[in-house]
Amino acid sequence: IISTHEEKITDGTVKREDIFYCGKLWNTFHPPELVRPALEKTLEALQLDYVDLYIVEMPTAFKPGDNFYPRDETGKYIYNKTDLCATWEALEACKDAGLIKSLGVSNFNKRQLELIFNKPGLKHKPVSNQVECHPYFTQPKLLEYCREKNVVIVGYSPLGTCRDPSWVNVKNPPLLEDELLASLAEKYKKTTAQVCLRFNIQRGVVVIPKSFNPARIAENFDIFDFSLAEDEMKAVDSLNKDIRFVELLMWSDHPEYPFHDKY
Repeated sequence: IISTHEEKITDGTVKREDIFYCGKLWNTFHPPELVRPALEKTLEALQLDYVDLYIVEMPTAFKPGDNFYPRDETGKYIYNKTDLCATWEALEACKDAGLIKSLGVSNFNKRQLELIFNKPGLKHKPVSNQVECHPYFTQPKLLEYCREKNVVIVGYSPLGTCRDPSWVNVKNPPLLEDELLASLAEKYKKTTAQVCLRFNIQRGVVVIPKSFNPARIAENFDIFDFSLAEDEMKAVDSLNKDIRFVELLMWSDHPEYPFHDKY
């Protein structure tokens, strides 16, 4: 991918400004002095001068080091106490240096977002918050708050998620087997996945479905030739069960674990 984009930019096939790159600051790089080196390593790997969006992957800081998932001898994760506002200030400096176009966050709850918004001397606000969002977990309160703050919700796992028990709660019902979604898919001659994506798009939520299958990737883009009616949107919205597939319970004892809060 890196060699291809470099070639296409060089030969004029595409312009750099037509490509949108998002980078993420991982949990082990929250200390302010580690933020820019982490970003520069990303830029070097991508062979870029800047990223379009750089987000804090989680509000939960881990012990800095080469191990992205540091544990002690008992297997317990080793955390680090880092002020989120201090991390944000370091990111603001990177943006001022021209290394980042926009700043965002991921998996932040309202309280954690307010920490950033209420930071004395705030220079650059977060423009996005990447969170789990789908018909079984519609995030109405967080979506409302983010709209008020002009923060775009970017919905990951918009089709539910994989059924890997080491990562997600497999006791939750499979989203794509929902009867209402299936009936709407039949009506519009679409798939249940496309109905799920269309639902969030119409709510103003950016969706980032994950797939390595070319046919499914193409299918995920094919959602702009139909619209759900108002009553259908309400019906899908009513499917909300506050089911979070990606609970990340292995970090639930972290002081900044975001999912203890209602939203």
